[in-house]
Amino acid sequence: MSLLGGLLVFLLFVQGGQSMIHSLSRKEDEKKLLVNALGRKWEYTFTTLVTFGGAFFASFPLFYSTSFGGAYWAWMILLFCFVLQAVSYEFQSKPGNIFGAATYRNFLFVNGLLGTFLLGVVVATFFTGSAFTVGKGNIAGLGNAGPVISQWQNPLHGLELLANPRNIALGLAVFFLARTLASLFFVNRLSHEVLEKRSRKFVLFNGLPFVVFFLVFLIWTLFAEGYAVDPATKEVYLEKMKYLHNFIEMPLIMLLFLLGVLAVLYGIIRTVFSFAFKEGIWYSGAGTILTVTMLLLVAGYNNTAYYPSSVDLQSSLTLQNSSSSEFTLSAMAVVSLFVPVVAAYIFYAWRALERKKLSLDDLHSDGHAY
Repeated sequence: MSLLGGLLVFLLFVQGGQSMIHSLSRKEDEKKLLVNALGRKWEYTFTTLVTFGGAFFASFPLFYSTSFGGAYWAWMILLFCFVLQAVSYEFQSKPGNIFGAATYRNFLFVNGLLGTFLLGVVVATFFTGSAFTVGKGNIAGLGNAGPVISQWQNPLHGLELLANPRNIALGLAVFFLARTLASLFFVNRLSHEVLEKRSRKFVLFNGLPFVVFFLVFLIWTLFAEGYAVDPATKEVYLEKMKYLHNFIEMPLIMLLFLLGVLAVLYGIIRTVFSFAFKEGIWYSGAGTILTVTMLLLVAGYNNTAYYPSSVDLQSSLTLQNSSSSEFTLSAMAVVSLFVPVVAAYIFYAWRALERKKLSLDDLHSDGHAY
């Protein structure tokens, strides 16, 4: 699950690029080039998001029902944004389009803005907590709520997450990271001197706020109280600097996390200062996957509640009390052995689409231009 989360955040560069279609381009042909560069990758993000949700449902059904059923509006707005993305790519250049390409490009902008920001806000709740209670006895009708295990304790159903500054900080960090990765992608992918030059500037313009907001979230989280679990009694309690302790007590995860951060910074800095360097997306992309994967592991390993309840500590979800049946987990363990095969296919498909840089001439000869 952590690895899928890391891959998903990396692939959000598609959304980041969509949020810059109007600001990075000046002419219609430039907009069309950006849309087609991103259009060859949007299915990767969409498929990874669906896989992430499906795997969470199979592995941790209680989290799925608690979060998706409770933080309803946050998830529904997020998913609706991705529906807008799919519709926009498929219909903006179709004959008889009565709305015009500009309308669908605005939809892509909405997906790029809200899709990245809301995902960061929701992920931040793994560290900040959410307002829910869990009563497993309710499934037998023993509770006051009837056969409902989880209950959300805030009438805003997810929108209240926007009132937490730490959630906002990670949401903005993910948003600017997606835009930074998109700028690095354009530098690497496009055969267009003007757009490449602007993209290098956008790496700096978006990289700086990303670093600021990420450091705010990271430092705040490391020194804040975390949700620890007593391994003997399974009691959940607040522990000062819990997530910092997790890093220290799991040195391999801390080392990989730091390597990921350094890789992200290396890709950004070298792209900004070296005009001959165009491979920043691979360094920052791999660093993003590594960093996010390790951050998510810290949220759940080392006797930590990965989905904490801010209103009832004992309702917090842990790897032990919210996982699926042994049979389901065993089946998924076997399926996970095919991950290298899937990764190899993604690599092959990516290479097949990236044999040469994308130029305006390619759009005229491509029968599937967006």
